[in-house]
This record gives sequence, C-alpha cells and structure tokens, in this order.
Amino acid sequence: MKIFMVGIGGIAMGNLAYMLKNQGHDVSGSDQNLYPPMSDKLVEWGLSPKSGYRKENVKGSDLVIIGNAISRGNPEVEEVLNTGMEYMSMAQAIGTFFLKNKKPIVISGTHGKTTTTFLTHWILESIGLKPGLFVGGIRKDGFPGFALGEGDYFVIEGDEYDSAFFDKSSKFLHYRPYYLAMNALDFDHADIFADLNAIKTMFKRLLNLVPSRGKVFYWKGSRNLVEITKDYKHAPVESFDLGDKNSIFKYEKGILSEIRTKTKLKPSLIGSHNYRNVEVATRICLEIAPQKRKEILEAVESFPGVKRRQENLFVSERSLLVEDFAHHPVAIQETIKAHKEAYPGYKIISLFEPRSATSHRNVFQDDFAKCFKGSDVSIVTEVFQVDKVNKSLRLNVKKLVKDIAKNTKKETLYAKDPKEIPILLKKILPKFQKEKVIILAMSNGAFGGIYPELKSLIESRESV
Repeated sequence: MKIFMVGIGGIAMGNLAYMLKNQGHDVSGSDQNLYPPMSDKLVEWGLSPKSGYRKENVKGSDLVIIGNAISRGNPEVEEVLNTGMEYMSMAQAIGTFFLKNKKPIVISGTHGKTTTTFLTHWILESIGLKPGLFVGGIRKDGFPGFALGEGDYFVIEGDEYDSAFFDKSSKFLHYRPYYLAMNALDFDHADIFADLNAIKTMFKRLLNLVPSRGKVFYWKGSRNLVEITKDYKHAPVESFDLGDKNSIFKYEKGILSEIRTKTKLKPSLIGSHNYRNVEVATRICLEIAPQKRKEILEAVESFPGVKRRQENLFVSERSLLVEDFAHHPVAIQETIKAHKEAYPGYKIISLFEPRSATSHRNVFQDDFAKCFKGSDVSIVTEVFQVDKVNKSLRLNVKKLVKDIAKNTKKETLYAKDPKEIPILLKKILPKFQKEKVIILAMSNGAFGGIYPELKSLIESRESV
C-alpha cells in the first residue's frame, strides 16, 4: 500500500512510518519543520521526507495518515478532503495495521504511562515473548519507543489526548485493549477537556472495550478509578494498592521488596508512584506467564529506566542532577517526595518550567502552590511562550512563587526565563557547600537548553 504521512517529523509519526515501511508498505511523508534527530532518522530509514506541505505531495496515495498537530487549512489536508482520498489518524493507523488479531496491553492513566509501558515490554521481552511496542519515549539504554514484535502481545502507551482534528476521541480508543492498566486518573489536558468528567468519559469508553477474556488492572488509591470501575462487569477486574494483602510488593522507607519471598529489589525506579508502575507491570506479566515469576522479578530489577524520567545527569557522593518529565502537580509532589525518601539528608533544589498545555494555565494555580513540600529551594520559570496563553487563563507565576514560599517556608524564586536559573544557582549553591544537594529539574520540554550549564555548576561543587 502507498501511504503518505502528513506531519511525519514528529517522533511518534516518524516511528510509525518506520514500522509501516518494515511491514512492507511504500511510505513517504512531509512536515513543515524537520529537525534532528528525527529528520536524520527518517533519511537513515530511507523515508526522505518532503519539507513543507503541498497538495501535489499526496497525489497517488492509497492512504493518508494525518498527524495530531495538523489542522484544517493545511494544503495536503484540503486536497485529501476535496478528492475523497482515504485518511485516518495516527492512532487509528496503529490499531488498523498493528493491533488486529493481537492481544494489546494498553497502559493508561494520567501519570506513569511511559515508564510502565517500557517496563511491561522489558519484562515480556526478558522472558522471551518478543512483544510489539509503541510508546512516546526512549529507554535509558537508547532503545527507541517502538518494536514490531512477534507473537500475540503488543504493549502500547494508552494516551488520553485526542487523535486528530477530525477525531476528538482519545487515542487509546483505537488500541483494542485486551489487557488494560489504569494507573491514575486526575484532571489534565485543560486545552481539550472541559473538566474531570470529560476525561472520565473517555476512560469509561476505554474500559468498555476490554473483551470478556481480557482483564482490567487499576489502582484503587484513585477515587476516580474506583468510581468508573465499580459497576463494570464485562471482564475480570483486579485492583491493587500499597499495603493490600494481595500485593506482590511492599514499599517502605524507599525499599521495594517482594512479599512472598521477602526478596529486596533495587530497581532503577524510586518513589511510591513508581511502586504502582512496578506492581501493575508485574501483575500483567504474571497473568500472561505465571510460571516465570523468578524471571519476571529479575527483569524488574534489571530494567534500565526511561530517559527524562528520574534521569540522573550527574552523580557524585554529594551532588545529584536529575531531569524529570513531571509537569502536573501530582507528579511534581511525588517526584520531590521520592527523592526525599531515597536520598535522606540531601537538600533538594526544585526547578520547574510550566510548559505543557495544562501547566501554563491557571487551572492548577492553587495545586501547584501546594506540591513543592519537601523542597528546600524552589525556582519557577515564567510560562513557556507566555504570549500564546490568554492572560485570563494563564498561570500567574509571580503569585505562585509567593504562595509556594508561604506554604513551604523555604526560599522560592521567580525566573523570567530558564536562562536565568544558572545565574540564580550560582548564588544559591554556596549556601549548601557543606551539604549534599539534589538539583531536580522538572519540565516536559527542553527547559531552555540549560542542562549543560546545570551540569557544569554542580560539577564545580566537587572541586571546592
């Protein structure tokens, strides 16, 4: 089949293009802004994308896949609509080409999807099942977020964000869940969901797709997940939580141990929120291969982790620089707490860039003010691309800084731009010269490209 992809330069679209090409299709595509590393990868994979959108690009295609970022007015989209060509979203394409006649393992939830998806795939791969994979991230060992796989299973990140301009339903509704994990459910994506109930509706629809021979796994510590599962009867349902008598693991004082054998594990993941990720991934894998318990536990411990999720960029006996994807109040709170538990006695300097479509809005104005407990110093930057957010909807960062200081009773600073952070840290770090320090940088973006400067700053502590 001749397939054209509008918006091929995005990581997920580029990965899908590679998978389709390896499935035997004739794949090409276009994008307005093509940047490394994906532009280089596409050329390496023999896909040679076209730069810019032109209606003649799509002519002769059997199918056009339209990326989530593409909207009406795009010349290629208009040509597709005017000529009646076959088209679909990226999510629909994944479901159509890779999930038919499979047993998809869909990992959903407001937090922890990427880590849990990679972990589940890692475990199943470790025990010899060779599952497929599609996830928005890169493992710390460099393994990309996709694999064609062999056999029955395909592990996929169940994104609740909408599919395309012509399909405002969540992507995960295209993923045909056989096993469904729901790890958390909080309000997010304020740019497309009016309220929490709108997100719950999508999760209820997802839940309703699980076949009677499949299974649902959910965290009962979430009131919202308890609510949407309480009357569900179409497939077996298994809940889990810290301290449950049927838990596989317990997590106390930063230590994870398997309850049955009392074996202490040292996975790369820290924090009670990552306990949930480990617990549900292990439950799914034991459901599939109960005879492989020992190998599954070994795989949990050997999991390398995911880039930009608790990724240590610099480590010494007295200094630690960590990059994390946290951008939701719950995720920020859990990330700070996890490092407080794992590194007792360390001073934590939290850096936060409100960058996501939700975090740059004032919907979480009060929640952000309460989530920095445990941080010894907090620095918050101005909203990313501040002019793109209407002032009436925008997070008031200067007010937030004052409220964090009031709630934590700790030093809290405002940075107009991420580039100001290294300047501020040059004044802050000498105060902790005799202390052990963690710099915890939290953003779902590039954080202004300041990581090399942060690394140099924290390295300089070692020579004093």
